[in-house]
Amino acid sequence: MREKLNENPLAQVALIGLLLVAAGFFVMSSMGGGGEEEAESTATTLTTPEGSATITATVTPPAEAGAAAPSPGALAAAAPPPPRAVTAAFAANETVVLLFVRRGGIDDDMVAAASAQLRALPDVSLFVVPAGRIARYASIAGGVDLERVPALVVLKPKRLDKGIPTASVSYGFQSSESVVQAVIDAGYKGRTLDYHP
Repeated sequence: MREKLNENPLAQVALIGLLLVAAGFFVMSSMGGGGEEEAESTATTLTTPEGSATITATVTPPAEAGAAAPSPGALAAAAPPPPRAVTAAFAANETVVLLFVRRGGIDDDMVAAASAQLRALPDVSLFVVPAGRIARYASIAGGVDLERVPALVVLKPKRLDKGIPTASVSYGFQSSESVVQAVIDAGYKGRTLDYHP
């Protein structure tokens, strides 16, 4: 068949035309209608010992790929509060340091070892959180838009941020010096200048 296609120019034109029609159909079907899609209503009848009940549910189609996602702060506001020890440390005007790690990770273990010295600093509370328990800290992780581990999240003391939690996040390997510097930066209450290269 390949030789017939190579020798016959009409067959070549027909094949190219067929490929163009298929490509056009694919492009048009993937573009969608561009308009709003209506929600579908479905009704389900449940039978209970007291009788039957009809439940009507409205199903909204999934959002378009280009639709804007909610901001991380909006998701953090809907999350449950962090554990009591974390909120108590923040309420006591301490610098709260959360280290999110994956157990057994090389960088994770090194950052945990480098962060251990923070326990000796005054007014600093260190919490090492396994990645499997990150959902318990969703209000903080969502607020800083946490993407990966190891992640060092440092919350400013309550007295410096006027009661509104403010945090910074650093990813990957951190030396003991950089961990301490992150805590020092969180406690800084002076003037800051913009950097313009």
